[in-house]
Amino acid sequence: MTLRRVAVTGLGGIAATGHDAVALASALAAGLCGIRPIANIPTDRLSIRTAAEVTGFDPAVHFEPRRLAQLDRTAQFALVAARQAMQGDALAGLAPTRAGVVLGAAIGQGTYETAYHDFYAEGLNRFPPLTLPRCMPSGAASLVSMEFGLRGPCFAPASACASSTHAIGLTFHMIRGGLLDLALAGGSDASITPGCVKGWEALRVLSPDLCRPFSRDRTGLVLGEGAAVFLLEEYQHAHARGATIHAEILGFGMGADAADLTAPSAEGAAEAMQAALADAGLPAATIDYINAHGTGTRLNDRTETAAIRRVFGPHPPPVSSVKSMLGHCLCAGGALEFLATVAALRRGLLPPTINFREPDPECDLDCVPNVARAAAIEVAMSNSFAFGGLNAVLVARRAGP
Repeated sequence: MTLRRVAVTGLGGIAATGHDAVALASALAAGLCGIRPIANIPTDRLSIRTAAEVTGFDPAVHFEPRRLAQLDRTAQFALVAARQAMQGDALAGLAPTRAGVVLGAAIGQGTYETAYHDFYAEGLNRFPPLTLPRCMPSGAASLVSMEFGLRGPCFAPASACASSTHAIGLTFHMIRGGLLDLALAGGSDASITPGCVKGWEALRVLSPDLCRPFSRDRTGLVLGEGAAVFLLEEYQHAHARGATIHAEILGFGMGADAADLTAPSAEGAAEAMQAALADAGLPAATIDYINAHGTGTRLNDRTETAAIRRVFGPHPPPVSSVKSMLGHCLCAGGALEFLATVAALRRGLLPPTINFREPDPECDLDCVPNVARAAAIEVAMSNSFAFGGLNAVLVARRAGP
């Protein structure tokens, strides 16, 4: 079977530092930090009161009141990003069954918590009728398919913080293998809620202030929210319709640590990176930049460094973590980080790891500290390593002939 090329032709995003893909790319290049005191939820019972929230977002600008009754904040973000990504003529002449949607699974956390509070705390005996559809992990994918009439495969892979990277990678494989010609892929998450923050507090991995990936004085991760969605299509179809090709996906690797529910494995992470390189048919030396998972926890950053050393040897390429700016956006994290990777390829500018203060001998990488760096990069890698040891890695190339 002849494998087809897969182009990235549409970009959509919303996160703490911008409400569209262009604004996000510019903010990343400028090293802007979206981490600030929590403003959207009550914090009186929280120990950690900082996050990378989406602020200034008015859903009424994007959706009619009747439609809003169907939409958790997670779905709102997904639809806003999908609308940005979908190009006007992309579906022209294409059978609806040849176009699909794959978004990382994220529950409607805000809807869940409101319903439980109303039932247990307020004693209400009835929920709004759309409570369950608003909560279901595949809800955002279904709503995006309805928005554009896409009747091909539509589903939501669930792999915690690797969910949206799995979504993009699986979509890439479906288009490359001929199952689809075009699809919207990515992920969304809006889990900055009192209950979710308390759950993360219990794990003792949250930073009280900022996220400092790879810095010796790092104190943990910071929660974020947002979405990123990509229009992926068969390369010749994109070329024939004169679409702007932002990047080309070359390979996708995935695997499992099969080791521990919360502690990552360098071996498993390295195997996923090697699988992505093998899928792309490339040696490690061709990678010019790695967008790291880079959570800012002591164990994760140390383990990812060891994994990168296993794959790339003593001289790995520059590595940076945009979680220092966007926070850890959970089921949307991998998609937003792939958006940063595509922006780096397009602009020839490596996003920085901000808040970096002190080198760590156990994280001896060039992590592009604090300031973006101009670089001629042709091929880049984006890593996602989730709880449960679920690993997913994408390899992409700058748009060219």
